[in-house]
Amino acid sequence: MRIVLIGYGKMGREIERLAIGRGHEIVAKIDIDNAADLTSLTSNDVDVAIEFSNPASAFLNIMTCIQKQIPVICGTTGWLEKKQEVEAATEAHQSTFFYASNYSIGVNLFFRLNKMLASLMAPHKEYAIYTNEIHHVEKKDSPSGTAITIAEGIMEAYSEKDKWVNNQIPAANEVAIWSQRESIKPGTHTVKYISKVDQIEITHDAFSREGFALGAVIAAEWVKDKKGVLGMDDMLK
Repeated sequence: MRIVLIGYGKMGREIERLAIGRGHEIVAKIDIDNAADLTSLTSNDVDVAIEFSNPASAFLNIMTCIQKQIPVICGTTGWLEKKQEVEAATEAHQSTFFYASNYSIGVNLFFRLNKMLASLMAPHKEYAIYTNEIHHVEKKDSPSGTAITIAEGIMEAYSEKDKWVNNQIPAANEVAIWSQRESIKPGTHTVKYISKVDQIEITHDAFSREGFALGAVIAAEWVKDKKGVLGMDDMLK
């Protein structure tokens, strides 16, 4: 499989290492210094793009791939206010767009566990909800896309909660996400339900970037010959 990497930071390098180890070819590496090179690539040159850049450039990168009918696997967060526009373009161009806030298989199992726990806890209003995410200091968006997905999973179970807030005391209709940036930590996400008498807690703690990178490569392999807007739930089925 011929892959173009869009974003060549630590995640891009880890994806490159794993992709080559699985027998794939990296035909181009697009980063801030050669961003214009993406426009010269076509679907005849590339089988799939894996996009892990930054919130400021992700939307343009994704739209370029969609318009060229290059399937794109996106792991960049912090740009999702334009996601509906991307999905519409995917359908219009009969292209392929695969998005996940987190590509770790373990995290996606955690998403399911989070929803299950939230549905059990929702009738018990004596428990306050607390969510926390910790990432490395180089992460540009806050809260993380993973933390937002967790909050949205909780909101599905709590009919009275319709929005999340970051690093502020929540109102009755809000789920609070508390964000921290510490040294080189790849990512820790915690959900707690706290009452006057006890506490229930679930945590996912990533030890390295390898789990995220491997999931992205597996997604790139999986989208072959598929069209439309796709995600981890589709793949894990």
